[in-house]
This record gives sequence, structure tokens and C-alpha cells, in this order.
Amino acid sequence: MKFPRPPSGNGVLDAGLNPAQLQAVTHRDGPLLILAGPGSGKTRVITHRIAWLLSQGIAGPQIVGLTFTNKAADEMRERVARLVPRSSVWISTFHRFCARLLRLYAPLVGLQENYSILDVDDSRRLLVEAIQEAEVDLSHTTPEAIAQEISWAKNNLMRPEEYVPRRTSHLAAIVSRVYPVYQRRLLAANAVDFDDLLLDAALLLKEKLIGANGGNGA
Repeated sequence: MKFPRPPSGNGVLDAGLNPAQLQAVTHRDGPLLILAGPGSGKTRVITHRIAWLLSQGIAGPQIVGLTFTNKAADEMRERVARLVPRSSVWISTFHRFCARLLRLYAPLVGLQENYSILDVDDSRRLLVEAIQEAEVDLSHTTPEAIAQEISWAKNNLMRPEEYVPRRTSHLAAIVSRVYPVYQRRLLAANAVDFDDLLLDAALLLKEKLIGANGGNGA
């Protein structure tokens, strides 16, 4: 597949890329971190990089483009489609990507393929049940504080058995008791909360897919 040559004749890339953007688009070896402010052309760089990778023979299903909002994902998808029609690149939000990945490999993280994603209200109700089961005294804390600490742990890739609090405190002792119960109840319900989408997908990639294959993919 050849990348369409622009009318301006600037090689295989579309017109409008400055030297720094061109360098990012055509970067070859190893990871690349780009720090840029609003309106600096980040989406242009990402979509052109995807198109460039396709022009180098990388198959569309082997490329993933992730962003934070559905609106941004739709815009990226449309731009890539204009540059390289029918490319089959996987472009999504982080949470939607993780949810789709877990549908494919749910049993590897103890779930069934038809698992449910709990919204904030449902996950909070389940947490309250876990607090009650753990017989925790809430005199000096709240379910919201416990939920925030569990969320912090999950976003730092800590399962219940790996939980290490940020500091020794009464809350940390409570979370150490509640977190395992809460997670057990989630699994029993064949459900995940929003933080689990990121945690399970990250650990799945690290331990079962990419990591288990020496970095060569699933």
C-alpha cells in the first residue's frame, strides 16, 4: 500500500507537516513521547503516523489508536479513513478498547464473555455491601473515601493482594479489608467497574499476551 503523494510533492506525506511533526510521523525504532499543547497538531501527527505505518506494510489490525473521548476517536477514525480508506485500524477510547479486549480474553482474567460493566451507582452499592460484609466501622471514614483509595490502587495496577497504601493510615487498614471482598463480589457477579477495565486490560497485556510472548504479541 502506498501513501498518497500530495500535490505539493513533499514525498509520501500530506502537505502541512512541519519538520518536528514529520520527524514524529516517520519515527522508526522504539517508543516516542510527544509533548504538545492544544491546537499544535497532535491529531494530525497521530493520524498521519498511522497512515505512514500502513504505507510501511504494517497491517491495519496490528495498529491501535487510542484517545480519551468518543468525539476525539471519531475524528481520528474519519481522518485515517480519508488518508487510507478501508484500513481496518482499531481506533477507540481507552475504556472502549479495554472493554473489547476483555470480551475477547475474558476467561484469562476470571470473567465470562458476557460480563457487565457497572456504572458508578451500581459499583458504589456493591462496595457498600462489601463494607458491610467486612464489618468495617465507618466512624472515621466514608464509602466515598474507600472507593477513591480502591480506584487509586487499581489505577496503579494493584490487585487486592498487591495493595500497598500511599501511607499508613486508618483508611489504608480499612481498604486492605474491603478491597478483597469488593473484588470477590465483582467476580461473583461477572462484572467489572470502570477502573477494572483499565486494570484488567493492562495486566492481561502484561502477563498473558504481550509479556507471555516475549513482546511479540498474542
